[in-house]
Amino acid sequence: MAATGSTKPRKKTPMSADHKAALAKGREEGRTVRRYLEALESNRPRRGRKRTPDSIRKRLAVIESALPGADPLSRLHMVEEKQRLEAELSHAGDTVDMAALEKGFVRVARIYGERKGISYSTWRAVGVSAAVLQQAKIPRTRS
Repeated sequence: MAATGSTKPRKKTPMSADHKAALAKGREEGRTVRRYLEALESNRPRRGRKRTPDSIRKRLAVIESALPGADPLSRLHMVEEKQRLEAELSHAGDTVDMAALEKGFVRVARIYGERKGISYSTWRAVGVSAAVLQQAKIPRTRS
């Protein structure tokens, strides 16, 4: 590959205020989309019986009583389960304002999707409902 003609370092030109504002707007749109998608993922219905804080506490008590007499491999698995259950219990009261996240998503999704080349089917594949995409005015496309 041939070297470019100049050996002098290129002088950096400062960013314009418009460019900085456009970058900030893009970052904010990305954060809004990410928060909504993360909330969708964490609130997705799971199969099986729902765990209640009481059922988690009961299982923790069973693990605590079984730990002292368990063989090393079983102890390993019980300690892991105990840590997961304790984390689940600590987040049991957390609530997410899905309506506010959805409202923000609807506001920016079309612009963000057009800029990043994200199709209707891609939004659907990651769990965004058709009703939300309709509110965001994202057209159905064939891919």
